[in-house]
Amino acid sequence: MANKKWSELSSGQQTAILTLASVEMALTATALVDLIRRPADQVHGRKAVWAVALFVQPVGPIAYLWAHRR
Repeated sequence: MANKKWSELSSGQQTAILTLASVEMALTATALVDLIRRPADQVHGRKAVWAVALFVQPVGPIAYLWAHRR
């Protein structure tokens, strides 16, 4: 698959990319704010490790929000 420039993508492809990027950013921001506000004893594992893991897209924020909060 050849790399395409943004201008070479169809409007549907551009819309899909922007939508998915927005969802990813919202998930990451939500998880990060929750991690910062939540006391350490209510988080499974170390908060510093989770802070790094949140930037592994898209798995990190989803894993944190779904399973690793007490």
